[in-house]
Amino acid sequence: MTFTPVPRPSSYRPWLPAVAALLLAACGGTRPEAPSQVAVVPAAPTLPDPVLPPVRIGLALGGGAAKGFAHIGVIKMLEANGFKPDVVSGTSAGSVVGALYASGMDPFRLQERAVALDESSIRDVRLFSGGLVQGLALQDYVNRSVDNKPIERMRKPFAAVATRLETGERAVFVRGNTGQAVRASSSVPGVFEPVTIGDYQYVDGGVVSPVPVDAARQLGADFVIAVDISSKAAGRRPDGMLGIVNQSIAIMGQRLGEQELARADVVIRPKVLEIGAADFTRRNQAILEGEKAALAALPQIRAALEQLQAQRLVQAREQQARAAAQREAALAPAGRPDCKDESWRWNPLRRKDAGCPTSN
Repeated sequence: MTFTPVPRPSSYRPWLPAVAALLLAACGGTRPEAPSQVAVVPAAPTLPDPVLPPVRIGLALGGGAAKGFAHIGVIKMLEANGFKPDVVSGTSAGSVVGALYASGMDPFRLQERAVALDESSIRDVRLFSGGLVQGLALQDYVNRSVDNKPIERMRKPFAAVATRLETGERAVFVRGNTGQAVRASSSVPGVFEPVTIGDYQYVDGGVVSPVPVDAARQLGADFVIAVDISSKAAGRRPDGMLGIVNQSIAIMGQRLGEQELARADVVIRPKVLEIGAADFTRRNQAILEGEKAALAALPQIRAALEQLQAQRLVQAREQQARAAAQREAALAPAGRPDCKDESWRWNPLRRKDAGCPTSN
């Protein structure tokens, strides 16, 4: 028997592709994807800013004989604007003002003492020593003014800077007889007799440290305000023997003083160069010039302190972060590989396909 296919009506043929497409869509259509789960990584805890200790301000008062009254004006303006030095260092005339201030005298009492000071009460000339000032009167005046307190019992840490005559080394007195240390610091060569303390003799600190910035740092100052009243060799002839000696010392220490002043944060220079080294009659003018110079320096002091505080904060944050990392490392389980160190992959005791652990 021969099978003869029956021809389909031609009217069905155009629908075949459409039907096939519908069947394929029904059988092989894609299902809607489930929403992907995103791993949430916990944010690292934000450490609070560390609490910084207050900045210790140091005041370095330079030498300059009668010009030293300018230091009182500087102290007045600093305290009036909220800047109270924590430590004080002084050379020569700066050691006199510095000792009285460190003992607890406020700036107004300092000014009263300066106005009432009789120059003859601190100048004891000895004829048999060639007309030199002995300095014992100055020593007694300072000790009376500080109630005979030794340096280590001052209300503020204090240092008086002198020069050891035998070696030329800088000597920083931070303990012992206050008046004697100030006398040694103020013993201008050729005017005052050298001061014997222990086995050595000492003369004016301006020979080696005209403005004692480094001594203020030794006392623990983070921020040093230096007051420079030293004479400068400006082509003018000094008046009198004391003026000649004072300028000679200034010339010797000028280059050395510039190097030390560069280590201060702020330098205040009252305009007292026209005041003679022995001209005590212009003390009020010197105080006024100190006030004016300190007032002009206030913006610089504020800016420098803000910059120092910003630097200290950055350093403290870095130290805090290192300490936190060390604590975290100490709390990690022992024997686990360090994911930052790829050397664990070559440990023969581990499987080659072992991965770096991601959880404790």
